[in-house]
Amino acid sequence: QVQLVESGGGVVQPGGSLRLSCVASESIDGIYMTWYRQGPGKQREYVAGIISSGSAIYDPSVKGRFTISRDNAENTLYLQMNDLKPEDTAVYYCNYQRTTRELYWGQGTQVTVSS
Repeated sequence: QVQLVESGGGVVQPGGSLRLSCVASESIDGIYMTWYRQGPGKQREYVAGIISSGSAIYDPSVKGRFTISRDNAENTLYLQMNDLKPEDTAVYYCNYQRTTRELYWGQGTQVTVSS
């Protein structure tokens, strides 16, 4: 089992920035790491993902504003969020697909964008 712990959430004004971190209990050299989010009354949705080579993919709603990255030496996944909007308000979850048969989730960190 792999434990994932997210941090960096908080309350920010529209147009502000936050950087989320996800620290894993072991190396993150598996297949795929992603960020999901779940807003109030909504289902969990894909935000961004990064594979072992460093290639990244983004949901159109965040492309150009968010950047996913990782530091394998620190077992940490990041999500830099710029130009935040009220619709970005959600609990953000770290996800780790280590193998085709292993999938892990963090507990989430709250991001609130409000004036």
